[in-house]
This record gives sequence, structure tokens and C-alpha cells, in this order.
Amino acid sequence: MLRLTKKADYGLLAVKFLAEHPNASSLSAKDISEAYHIPLQLLAKILQRLTKVGLLRSHAGMNGGYALTRDPREITAFEVIHAIDGPLFITSCITISGSCDLSEICTIKEPLRRVNDSISDLLKSIRISDLVEATRAPMREHADMQLVTIQ
Repeated sequence: MLRLTKKADYGLLAVKFLAEHPNASSLSAKDISEAYHIPLQLLAKILQRLTKVGLLRSHAGMNGGYALTRDPREITAFEVIHAIDGPLFITSCITISGSCDLSEICTIKEPLRRVNDSISDLLKSIRISDLVEATRAPMREHADMQLVTIQ
């Protein structure tokens, strides 16, 4: 089964959290850690990695923390996952160094490459702003239901 690593999952949550608070100049790792119950030391490493690749900027000092470097509509889930986990490969036959020893006689390499490309394309189409909106939609539906009940 294809799964995101915990680090990639936490990275997406952290970036989503930052996108949900656009008016904050920066939020600390502790803020994010407490919001999602992510171990602080692990989250700090993830945030450092996201900063190193340019998705976040960090501010040192008393009011320090992290902020997105771009609009959440411009950052994709793929970028976050790739920054943390590296290239996405669903099988070991598709590698950074090329093909495996069976590539000349392999009959599944091409279909699996297409699956890999489809997953990558899908992740590239998901914006961080989409993750924020997906969270807000159920809250809006719940609020709409309350309004109907009150009337």
C-alpha cells in the first residue's frame, strides 16, 4: 500500500496550519506542535527542512517562528512531500539511478511508471489552499445546519 511517511504527513499539517493563519506574522513550532499533537523535536526538523528548500521562512528571536514564503494557492502537496521524502517512487524498479536489472524483460515497468506519474500529477494539482478549504467546508456546512435549525 502506498503511504505518506509520518514526516510528510506532519509537514502537510504544518504548512496547512500556517496557511490557516495568514494574519499571523509567524507561528512557532510549539504552536503547530500543540495544535496537532506532533512531537516538537520531530516537527522542528521538518520545519527546518521546509525552510531549507524555501517553502517556509523562519524568524529568530522572542517573537520568532515560521511563515509561508508563497501564497498557499501556489504551494502544492507534491512540493511539501518531495521536500521531506524526496522523489516519489511506488516501486523499486523506478529509481533515481535508473532501471533495475530486469528492465529489459520487465512487463510491468511502464504501467507502474504511469501510475507513479498519475500520483505525482494528482499531488501537484492539490494546493495547500485546497487543504484549508477542505477543512473549512464541513465547518460551513455545520454552521448552515445550525442556521436552518434555528429558523
